[in-house]
Amino acid sequence: MANGQSLTLWAIRIATTFYVAALSLYLARGNRRWEGPSRLAWTAGCMFYLAHVWGAFQFFHGWSHLAAHRETARRTAELFGINWGGGLYFNYVFTLVWLVDTLWWWRGFDAYRNRPNWLGTAIHSFLAFMFFNATVIFASGFVRWIGTAATIGLVLLWLRVRTIGNV
Repeated sequence: MANGQSLTLWAIRIATTFYVAALSLYLARGNRRWEGPSRLAWTAGCMFYLAHVWGAFQFFHGWSHLAAHRETARRTAELFGINWGGGLYFNYVFTLVWLVDTLWWWRGFDAYRNRPNWLGTAIHSFLAFMFFNATVIFASGFVRWIGTAATIGLVLLWLRVRTIGNV
């Protein structure tokens, strides 16, 4: 594998690690002392994710939306038997949502914390859905096992926090 392709894959692995760390810290923020580190991890994850997107288009798709769409369709057909590249648009929305959410958080902790609950739930549900698909459904081997463990861990932490009422 070429260096650019390897860097692209490592960028998403690092982004995923920061994503999990940020959510873990955010969910553990009962006394809000973890908001700063959580925001920093969230931002680092977003930046590495953007580096991954850049690398994917630079080193895998030649800056061609059509090539990316075809590859998405091929992978979807490989897994589900449906030749559909529409998942690429979900990736575009994911990119926009994570970036906007990160910028919103940098407006201030109060602005982020006081947004409507339904909006925060919708944002994080969509991001979690995409995370699950990327790390469990479309991944393979070791990455799939790590993604499964991270997903289970985050769900258990979320359930624990909801039960004791920190969030």
